[in-house]
Amino acid sequence: MSPDGICNGTSAEDSVVSEDAPTSIPNADAAAGVRAILDGWGQLLAPIAAAGRDSVDPKDKRFAGPEWEHPVFDLVRQGYGMMSEAMMSLVDTVPGLDPAQKSRMTFAMRTLVEAMSPANSPLTNPVALNKALETSGASLATGFQNLMTDLQRGQLTHVSPTAFQVGVNIATTPGKVVYETPLYQLIQYAPTTPTVGKTPLVIFPPWINRFYILDLSPEKSFIRWAVAEGLTVFMVSWKSADASMKDVIWDDYVDAQIDAIDTVRKSLKVEAVHTIGYCVAGTTLAATLAVLAARKQAKKVKSATFFTAQVDFTEAGELLNFVDDTNIAMIEKLSKDGFLDGRYLAMTFNLLRGRDLIWNNVVSNYLLGQEYPAFDLLHWNGDTTNLPSKWHKSYLVDLYRDNRLAQRGSLSIGGTPIDLSLVKTPAYIQAGREDHIAPLRSVWKITEHFAGPLRFVLAGSGHIAGVVNPPSAQKYQYWTNENRVRSLDDFIAGATETKGSWWPDWISWVRAFGTEDVTASGARIPGDGALKAIEDAPGRYVKTR
Repeated sequence: MSPDGICNGTSAEDSVVSEDAPTSIPNADAAAGVRAILDGWGQLLAPIAAAGRDSVDPKDKRFAGPEWEHPVFDLVRQGYGMMSEAMMSLVDTVPGLDPAQKSRMTFAMRTLVEAMSPANSPLTNPVALNKALETSGASLATGFQNLMTDLQRGQLTHVSPTAFQVGVNIATTPGKVVYETPLYQLIQYAPTTPTVGKTPLVIFPPWINRFYILDLSPEKSFIRWAVAEGLTVFMVSWKSADASMKDVIWDDYVDAQIDAIDTVRKSLKVEAVHTIGYCVAGTTLAATLAVLAARKQAKKVKSATFFTAQVDFTEAGELLNFVDDTNIAMIEKLSKDGFLDGRYLAMTFNLLRGRDLIWNNVVSNYLLGQEYPAFDLLHWNGDTTNLPSKWHKSYLVDLYRDNRLAQRGSLSIGGTPIDLSLVKTPAYIQAGREDHIAPLRSVWKITEHFAGPLRFVLAGSGHIAGVVNPPSAQKYQYWTNENRVRSLDDFIAGATETKGSWWPDWISWVRAFGTEDVTASGARIPGDGALKAIEDAPGRYVKTR
């Protein structure tokens, strides 16, 4: 809409309504009447709206369309902005709050304020109203269908359900499942170079999500890139939890990492492997390294890389708002069958970025009735996994709430106390500058616990885009600091910025541990060694809901 009228938008021919859709459609005269009423009020309210224009945040994408310039809706957004500021400031007036309570109240208030945005209603969103008028109601009818579909599936849809199929147009790097347990499958990828580095790479992705975040489209695939760089790559694909995994605890995931390491070592007849742990799997890899060190087996791992992982949760960000007794009790009630449905966890992560991951989709999917985008990252984001309830509870309580991993000997795995100060394995630690799941300052704390040589790299963007940033994309940047520093602030103050992906920096770091190559034959070919092929990559586990 504009101050002179509300006749911007698509034509009726641009939208299609199915025969079964609701068909309460305004006629042309009714639409013209609505426009006339709004424009009449607009002429009266224009001076008032213009006087408060300076209070509008130009960076707020919710109100960025030209339709919001209409005086009626300009005043609506201005009023919402004033109300938002007033409601958020109320938190500061509540007496007697400790920092944790204040953080939870701030988060709750922000969530409420975002839900109250006029952009979320078809009656106060001029873009949605204009499209409804231009399409004779077809956009709202399509949006209603989208809403009903999401209510039935119990999950917000972010991407076209038919756009992607695992193993067909995502997760397509050639390889074989060569080993399998009730908890994970081990995938070995086919080499694409005549020779490969002698030391293989074993990747541990988070079991909170599917492993193919590192194997999306070929252009974005970290796995495909690492294979092309001459590494023999193994990927762990975790099983989505079901009732049979009701007794699975953290010990089982640490044991699984050790088992995968030993399986690869034995198969390729090598003394050690390179490892990567992403997010919660990186947290677990830290515990694995401590256990191996305590058992005098640290040499099994030549290097360890941590993607956005935490070991000390004192500054773990807004996820700490979900570890109070009330939330823990609610999670227990939702996990009666021995596992937590991944849709609940997906909603939690969406709430952390509610404006982008919830309300933006409410507007586009329900109010505007737009077609879903074909975006592989959004498909992955909605491909949820279930979590073993015992593990999930202990993870929230022992790590997030009580921070026991950072306390020497407070936790044990199979009777072996965990002491992170024993870890001398060379480590590459990657953090995202805008990471809201594993905040930068929280990831940095790894450097305060490990005793071995460390390389800390700060990547542009967040928890996903900061990791999945192939060199060919020429996006973002990363920072390094070759000096010895004692704090994150010192690191940042003396850091050198490099444009583009940090992946080349990482591969250079890995290669520094030895340049010996071997022929890509025999056991380096998936299925040709002692580990026989079970099925083609990406395997069954990643496809199991």
